[in-house]
Amino acid sequence: MAAIEIAALRTEGIHCPLGLDVDRPRLSWSFGRPGDRGGRQSAYRIAVATSEERLKTGMPDAWDSGIVSTGAHTSIAYEGASLLPRQRYYWRVTVWDEQGQSSTGAAAWWETGMLSGDRWTGRWIGASAGAGGERRLVQLRRSFDVKGPVARARAYISGLGHYEMRLNGAKVGRRELEPGWTDYDKTVLYSIHDLTSRVRQGENAVGVLLGNGFYRVAGGRYAKFKDSYGEPACLAELVIDYDDGTTEKIVTDRTWSASESPLTFSCIYGGEDYDAGLEQEGWDEPGFAENDSWSRACELPPPRGKLLAQSSPPLAVMKRFPASVVSEPRQGVYVYDLGQNISGWPSIRITGPQGARVKLKPAELLTDEGLANQKYSGSPYELNYALKGGSIEEWRPRFSYYGFRYVQVEGAVPCGKESGGKAGLPVLHGLEGEMIYPDTPACGGFRCSDPLLNRIHENINWAILGNMKSIFTDCPHREKLGWLEQLHLMGPSVMFNYDIEALLDKIMRDMADAQLPSGMVPTTAPEYVVFKEPWHIFRDAAAWGGSYILAAWEMLQRYGSTGPLERHYDGMRRYLDYLTGTADGFILRAGLGDWYDIGPKGPGFAQNTPVELAETAVYFGLARAMRQIAIVLGKEEDAAAYASLAESIKQAFNEAFYDSSSGQYAEGSDAAMAMPLAIGLAPEERRGALLSRLVRHISERGWMTNAGDVGHRYVLLALARGGRSDVVYRMTRSTDTPGYGYQIAHGATTLTEAWDGPTVGKSQNHFMLGHLEEWLYGGLAGLDYRYQPGTGRFIVKVKPAVVGDVAWAEAWQELRPGKASVRWELGPGRTIAIKAEIPANSEGRIYIPAAQDAEVRKSGPEADYLGREDGYAVYRTGPGCYFFKYKNL
Repeated sequence: MAAIEIAALRTEGIHCPLGLDVDRPRLSWSFGRPGDRGGRQSAYRIAVATSEERLKTGMPDAWDSGIVSTGAHTSIAYEGASLLPRQRYYWRVTVWDEQGQSSTGAAAWWETGMLSGDRWTGRWIGASAGAGGERRLVQLRRSFDVKGPVARARAYISGLGHYEMRLNGAKVGRRELEPGWTDYDKTVLYSIHDLTSRVRQGENAVGVLLGNGFYRVAGGRYAKFKDSYGEPACLAELVIDYDDGTTEKIVTDRTWSASESPLTFSCIYGGEDYDAGLEQEGWDEPGFAENDSWSRACELPPPRGKLLAQSSPPLAVMKRFPASVVSEPRQGVYVYDLGQNISGWPSIRITGPQGARVKLKPAELLTDEGLANQKYSGSPYELNYALKGGSIEEWRPRFSYYGFRYVQVEGAVPCGKESGGKAGLPVLHGLEGEMIYPDTPACGGFRCSDPLLNRIHENINWAILGNMKSIFTDCPHREKLGWLEQLHLMGPSVMFNYDIEALLDKIMRDMADAQLPSGMVPTTAPEYVVFKEPWHIFRDAAAWGGSYILAAWEMLQRYGSTGPLERHYDGMRRYLDYLTGTADGFILRAGLGDWYDIGPKGPGFAQNTPVELAETAVYFGLARAMRQIAIVLGKEEDAAAYASLAESIKQAFNEAFYDSSSGQYAEGSDAAMAMPLAIGLAPEERRGALLSRLVRHISERGWMTNAGDVGHRYVLLALARGGRSDVVYRMTRSTDTPGYGYQIAHGATTLTEAWDGPTVGKSQNHFMLGHLEEWLYGGLAGLDYRYQPGTGRFIVKVKPAVVGDVAWAEAWQELRPGKASVRWELGPGRTIAIKAEIPANSEGRIYIPAAQDAEVRKSGPEADYLGREDGYAVYRTGPGCYFFKYKNL
């Protein structure tokens, strides 16, 4: 049996991606469970071919890497022949272990997209003259014939702002809110759909519905902003490859027809209206006879942005929540409850007379009267549906979504209440919430014996999923903007649970597109809202723009992904140069600082920590990260310059903010004490006293922090790294002071915007304060990991924190090398048992919280004892499953 086995292959972080516009895609592979003799890779060989047959017969005509002696298995750049557009490439890898035994995995593939904007022959089309209008959306159609057996059929399509593609009467695929949101003046995404099994011999018909999305925010109801890149438009090429080797294209041009659609209003912020009485039955099917409402589509000016294949995971309806009626706060007004705050839209099943209208008003909270309360989530937002009459009708929005738990229904009566309702009203037979987020599987899990901690973990994850779209939004209703500080502050928490490598790669492009000529990276990307005087401070903040550097660095550490570092190095360098140019003696004087901390003025602007302190601390962290990035990329001179810059910032920081008389930084807020500890600004001789003071301040407040959006993560890191996870535990379980426990005690089902969100109002679906997730995995359960660029391998650290009344905890994650896991539990007589699983081609560091005189029994593969560190016995291991059991006297 092979000592190492290949389990999964990824191209640009994706399993078998359909459509990549990348000249040198990055290839990675993971491993199965290591064998008894361990399992470390010593070499690899990659073979790439243009057909599966060539690959099977050992004739790779695209690339043969030859045998490469290394343990690296992530982010291996393709170095073969120039890639062709619309070509599927098959690849596999053979690896050798340290004993010279080889193993070859199953084949995978990737398929290229157009690769270049000049290869498109279609035209951007939309409503013809006289169609469309301010509140009416367009639908497009075309019939075409399939003339013989089909080997392959693809649709390459972009519809701005959003589109729904239909073929022969049915929607194509599960994708929602396509394409992903971008700065359409810089980048326009298109998708590839496999239509091979969907087209049929003879006549076919393709239809496209268009929505405004972020491409055109015209207002009319609530809107965070009003702007437009142009009129809704579609570009598409349907390419049919026949068995006989010929190819046919059906492209968007003036041969398509256009008509007003039943969508009478569509706004990403304000909602959607649909009149089913305006539907034209069969419009997207063969044989449809167009009436006078149809005219030739007209060509529209193309968007300015570069066309690029969308390779990040598509959005889809991933969960459904049935709702039930909970109240009738006013006569004829019914409120439904999903039982969970979600991000998506309601779906209804209804019967009634033609032309009758039902209004849906989703909301996160209820007023005192029990009605939908949109005060903190953007009002008015509503969904209106006009019935066509007849049998049961099913409807849900297409191009607008919202964050909600409750749905207020007007104009219809619930099924079973017809006799008590107004005669002639439609009957609502069912309502459910459809939750939308990227179609990416969970890659990690956490559980422990404490029900409250498990519930906090769940709430944080609901908030993550609620704000994970084609960007990471701040909230799914009021703003829907990509505020960037979340990427690095919450990045590790998200990556413990979900594989977001491809999504982060897309967001890195968003940040590059948003970067100004000065080098500044604004606080949001895409930057749909440009904050000007007096709100300009919302545009330029190091903890936000700094995600351009820190997110890329985190991708390297978590995924071994070097591609973003190489592609964006110049932009990251320009951003750090910008900060240095605006600094005053290496101190950043402006920014947002520790946004949403806890103070007497309520949540909002930083109150406890000087903005200059927080911004400069992040500035120092950026300089240190850039030094590491430069080392990885072999830029030694840059690395030396960034090391010097970091030292200058550190010296200026301590001179400006450390008060030797009080022994604290600034006024001694939690963020002011924790950020120097966690980021590395505090000299070694001060660290013990600073940590003690931080703990004392938290305890004096009743185990409540006063840190906010930026500072809180560093508070948790400082405490955990300082051996005070017991303090984190006590802070977390408190239910009578603002915090996680307080939110749950007051009914929150997701993480809220403010620490006391359920009682103070504000958004009820934010993930910006979910940093505890990083501690639940890496602190309490004790599972963490980092990529080591020099070796190409991962080091998996297992370091449990046995605290409070927690009797057991466990965590697992699918890392790039394979599955890692840990479980610890307390036994009778104060015994502690730990099970740790280290994946193949990795190295383990297992920390056992055993007393000096404890007898540690271990089993599994060989483990080297390295000595003691901070109260832990430390072991170095290879891959395998390890068991430790001991008793502290």
